[in-house]
Amino acid sequence: MFIGEYSHTIDEKGRLAVPSKMRRQLGGGAVVTRGIDACLWVFSKIEWQALAEKLAKLPITDANSRAFSRLMLAGAVEVEFDSQGRILLPSYLRSYASLAKNATIAGLFNRLEIWDTSSWEKYKEKTEQETDKITQNLSDLGV
Repeated sequence: MFIGEYSHTIDEKGRLAVPSKMRRQLGGGAVVTRGIDACLWVFSKIEWQALAEKLAKLPITDANSRAFSRLMLAGAVEVEFDSQGRILLPSYLRSYASLAKNATIAGLFNRLEIWDTSSWEKYKEKTEQETDKITQNLSDLGV
């Protein structure tokens, strides 16, 4: 289970250090892809396999299914940790998530999200202001 929020910097080569606890949970590597809300999603290889199988079962005749599959699958890359616990984020993924220097890694149970720190702070502020509305909607879903 991934939880917590960690701030790190991305070096000039596009490498980002992943906290050691999260690295242990990911095993020897992970899959990084475009996420929703202009961030990157990081999955263990086992979680990625399960998600990819679900995406493969979506109807290819549905435009939204095709679009989401393309977003997730075509943008995905397998990453390995270097000796310092860093992963290399390809430039197209850094560009998608507007990642330059400061990044926040957020643990979300079965995945990590990598955000530009400024974007993450703005997102959190907006979400915190809408807590009542959000919790009401979740209540309607049985949460």
